[in-house]
Amino acid sequence: MLLEKSKDDFSELSALDADNNRLTRSEHDGTDEDAIIETLTKLNVSQRQQVLITYKSTIGRDLIDDLKSELSGNFERVIIALMTPTTMYDVHELRRALKGAGTDEGCLIEILASRTNAEIRHINENYKLRGNRDEGTFVDEALAQQDAQCLYEAGEKKWGTDEVQFMSILCTRNRCHLLRVFDVYRVIANKDITDSIKSEMSGDLEDALLAVVKCLRNKPAYFAERLYKSMKGLGTDDSTLIRVMVSRSEIDMLYIRREFLATYGKSLHSFIKRRQSFIHYSEGSAQDTEMPSTAQQL
Repeated sequence: MLLEKSKDDFSELSALDADNNRLTRSEHDGTDEDAIIETLTKLNVSQRQQVLITYKSTIGRDLIDDLKSELSGNFERVIIALMTPTTMYDVHELRRALKGAGTDEGCLIEILASRTNAEIRHINENYKLRGNRDEGTFVDEALAQQDAQCLYEAGEKKWGTDEVQFMSILCTRNRCHLLRVFDVYRVIANKDITDSIKSEMSGDLEDALLAVVKCLRNKPAYFAERLYKSMKGLGTDDSTLIRVMVSRSEIDMLYIRREFLATYGKSLHSFIKRRQSFIHYSEGSAQDTEMPSTAQQL
């Protein structure tokens, strides 16, 4: 009873007032999910936050609470994620990943390996983390040679692996510098740094360092891979699918789409639709729907 799909002329209202008007119209039964998608996904994050404020001042209720009361399943998760400020959404996902008996290492690695120092500092205001990577562009050729040699000696050249040395270099040097280090490393070790990580590391540390290298080389390709793996096989990792689609929608989703198409030979849109698991209109429903996007990026 929250929304009604309407074609009223909102020309005399501001764009956000029009959206708020639409979100406050109701029917006697049911909720119009199409109207929610059409209204909210055309806005960016800041505009959706303004809708929350306008809704509160106009109706006197919290829009998030109303949405939660009307929606369910993955559709609810997607819409609530879209309405959550970017930093708070990252914090929510980190807390979810650490909650309970098990730990969602994939979520932790994805967020911490891909976010910038500034983004981690914003997260830090709500969840204690540190962002210490040099974000400059200067490449010290002598240091690059030294770092590559240190990585080689910390892994391939010795029995056992000095994980601290790997983390010290891979998690503090700037991107341009590390790309040069990887080139030098290939010459010294006669293999790619990712192959060395796979042979020298295991478990979560291996996954984390591989994620760091992949993000440094091509972040959109990393997220394209995350999306593909979330949907391949018999089941679907809905948490990863929703998190990546929402968190990257206003950052690099167009580039992610291109990488997905180039790597897997199918458009991201068609791949999600075929999986029939991104949005369910109600629990137990397997009806296909257009995937939500911000400003129609998807």
